[in-house]
Amino acid sequence: MSSDEQEQDETDRAPIPSAHQQPVTVTTGKHVSRRRFLGAAASGVGLAAVGSVSGVLISRSARSAAAPARTATGSAATGSSATHQWAMVIDLRNCNGCKLCTTACERYHYLHQDQTWIHVFTMQSASGEQYFMPRPCMMCEDPPCVPVCPVSANFRTDEGLVLVTQQRCVGTRICMNACPYQARYFNWSAPVPAPRQPFPQEPAWPVPQVEGTVGKCVFCAAMLPSGRIPECASYCPMGVIYMGDLESDVAVNGIGNSVTLSKFLTENTAVRFKTTFGTHPRVWYITGHGQTLDTDKEVA
Repeated sequence: MSSDEQEQDETDRAPIPSAHQQPVTVTTGKHVSRRRFLGAAASGVGLAAVGSVSGVLISRSARSAAAPARTATGSAATGSSATHQWAMVIDLRNCNGCKLCTTACERYHYLHQDQTWIHVFTMQSASGEQYFMPRPCMMCEDPPCVPVCPVSANFRTDEGLVLVTQQRCVGTRICMNACPYQARYFNWSAPVPAPRQPFPQEPAWPVPQVEGTVGKCVFCAAMLPSGRIPECASYCPMGVIYMGDLESDVAVNGIGNSVTLSKFLTENTAVRFKTTFGTHPRVWYITGHGQTLDTDKEVA
């Protein structure tokens, strides 16, 4: 899709109202525009000319903070020649629970309300404080959903994305039980009618959904090669969701903030969710308010 087509596509979509809370402004190193970063990432060009990057999957300091006793990207670091290694960072300090990420995702991918790719949970800490936690697919480096599928409908790409071939899925729902993150759902009903799509119906773009199969978040995988961030990140008015590339060590959000990914993770003591399961998620959280994600309660 060309830049002109992309701009027209964004113009044609109905606007989503923004929230009014002011987000925490984050700048790390020299500013890199979203368009410039993603253009470079999509073409495989290094970003040393536009920002301070490590040139490796993730720095040694970030490894010790975010993935103890692991290499930078787990299985991706064992010989993969992929240009990108996709990841996501969710800054809970800025989330106000507006759920515009969910709304934008459902509208753009023609989903029913029970076909949620990114949930926003209301959480309660041990001190009684409530906060909001967006939860997409964790894109695990060791995804438990993949080996349990009897027809090999689930798979993990060289770029770290866990996807479902819905044309192959027979609806056993074993993968749903295997996922510790509640990130999957079953398509009980016929899909929402969708107009002609910019991509074919495939694992990277499962639009429309297929009745009788399992669905999940895909990080808008088909859009990434053309330099577009996922809809949830693009439409978050608080800049909560950062899409990152561990290979280029850069992440950007929907309001124009760009960061050196490894530095952003270490300086903000980023954590991952339910690490005791050994899944090694590719989604990091920045808490900032003393939350303990694994033990805090889901209120709603």
